[in-house]
Amino acid sequence: MDPKFLGQTSPLPATPEAAELDYVPNPRATPYLVRFTAPEFTSLCPVTGQPDFAHLVIDYVPGDTIVESKSLKLFLGAFRNHAAFHEDCTVGIAQRLVAEMQPVWLRIGGYWYPRGGIPIDVFWQSGEPPKGVWVPDQDVPGYRGRG
Repeated sequence: MDPKFLGQTSPLPATPEAAELDYVPNPRATPYLVRFTAPEFTSLCPVTGQPDFAHLVIDYVPGDTIVESKSLKLFLGAFRNHAAFHEDCTVGIAQRLVAEMQPVWLRIGGYWYPRGGIPIDVFWQSGEPPKGVWVPDQDVPGYRGRG
């Protein structure tokens, strides 16, 4: 499991499907939580082609592997020219990570900025959080406080 992108010049994948995620062995055998925050996530509206913006928070408890952060950054960046509804982007990211990485638990919060005057927030998790693992609130403020 040698990372393919870490320490290399890596172009942004053309599509999320073309993006390759790297996974490395989990360095700790104890349950713990990992959080990735992407406050400047972008995709395109599938109807108008206009950009959509979100603040994503991905929390997971690793199993045998962890996702390498540069490959995750490239994967998320591949959505920049991807046309999909907020729900599809948010849940699709989580389900791909769960399918490939097989974490003990994963949740995602997609806090989307308003489109048509309505912010759309999308949440998904793989099941109940494991006992004994501290799972902090995502603490993304309601729309007026986002930024």
